[in-house]
Amino acid sequence: MEVEPIASESENVAVDETVKPVDDQGAGDAATSHSERLRRKNKKYVRSNSKDGGVSAPTPLPKYRSWKNSRRPRNGHGRGLPKKGGAGGKGVWGAPGSELLEEYVEDANDPNYDSEAVNGDVEFKQVIVEPEPEEIIRKAEPIILEYFEHGDTNAAAEDFLEFVLGKRSHLVCETIIEIALDHKPSHCEMASVLISDLYGRVFSANDIALAFERLLEKLPDLMLDTPDAPILLSNFIARCVADDCLPPRFVQTQNEMELNPPAKQAIHRAETLLSMKQGLVRLDNIWGVGGGIRPVKSLIRQIQLLLKEYLTSGDLAEAMRCVRELEVPHFHHELVYETVLLAVEAINSSVEEQLCTFLAELRRCLIVSPDQMDRGFLRVLEDMNDIVLDVPLAYIMLDRFMERCQHKFRLGEIVLKRMPTRGRKRFVSEGDGGAIKDHALKLRE
Repeated sequence: MEVEPIASESENVAVDETVKPVDDQGAGDAATSHSERLRRKNKKYVRSNSKDGGVSAPTPLPKYRSWKNSRRPRNGHGRGLPKKGGAGGKGVWGAPGSELLEEYVEDANDPNYDSEAVNGDVEFKQVIVEPEPEEIIRKAEPIILEYFEHGDTNAAAEDFLEFVLGKRSHLVCETIIEIALDHKPSHCEMASVLISDLYGRVFSANDIALAFERLLEKLPDLMLDTPDAPILLSNFIARCVADDCLPPRFVQTQNEMELNPPAKQAIHRAETLLSMKQGLVRLDNIWGVGGGIRPVKSLIRQIQLLLKEYLTSGDLAEAMRCVRELEVPHFHHELVYETVLLAVEAINSSVEEQLCTFLAELRRCLIVSPDQMDRGFLRVLEDMNDIVLDVPLAYIMLDRFMERCQHKFRLGEIVLKRMPTRGRKRFVSEGDGGAIKDHALKLRE
């Protein structure tokens, strides 16, 4: 194996094949120089091997070969770090962060290459996909029904803003009114409040006007499910004008247009409501104050009128309907209290029988819960000390009325246990030998 000459000759053996002794002095310097050239030309270096009998140390690699792939500076300066911070040389990634400083050059072969873009100046715009009308109605219905339960207009507005856009926001107002037409007057009042609070946040006055125009066109179809739809829709139109959500000229404009007969009826009634004396003030209560919003004194007065009307007409079904329209299930104990008090003050067996039938029907139709029924009777028992001052026979009348009620429906155990005994014991006849009867014990049996 031939190797290139190296600087160190101590580790190799030189073999000369052409050198011969020269005795002739006359050959001179020419022969000497010629032999030197031949020796340098034909000189070979042979690496010694231990197998040949000689013992030698392993030959180390030259210094320049061990530094061949090193990227450290060769001038002896520096801290031994890569040159140019690792950014120098071929096939390297470059210095950390250098990719942020490079300029992006568009490739004409890129599928996304835009030849019309000037100097790569691209403007990005947000694209919002507008939902379909059916999807808006489908998402709005559960929000409206949930609002009828909690009555929080801010929560409803936040839910609507998640999917409602400006171009189709009139569908929300239209859906609110359509759903309210199938519900109670109290829900119609809540729907009017919701439209007033959503005005300016979810939809504008033009959106409300467009919603009413569409509802007037669909009014014949709405009457199939809700026969009173023209009257209810006219109330909504008048209420929106009173709440400054709809301009008054909307009614005048619609009155001049050619509409279907139910729509003309609704517009004419809305115009009449708005033209009444102090009409805008009265329209605030156009749906009636329903549910627990009513003052307690107003509820008590309506309950008393309801009972007097029932005693006069004797229409039990109408009385049940009036009780349902009160929409105060938490206040039914007052209805029971007023009924029992009226029976005690009447001192009339026919009135007692009629009021007992009234309470039995309330219990049978599950309009009044057993808890509310017992609570009403307990309130009467607690106030007997004051009632007896106005009605001396109050204990006797109460005993007789509760006995009638016990025959028609079962009173609660707590009511029977708290029946007063004072003032209700009497002598039955002389034939009993002056014995005293306790009607409370008889009633408990």
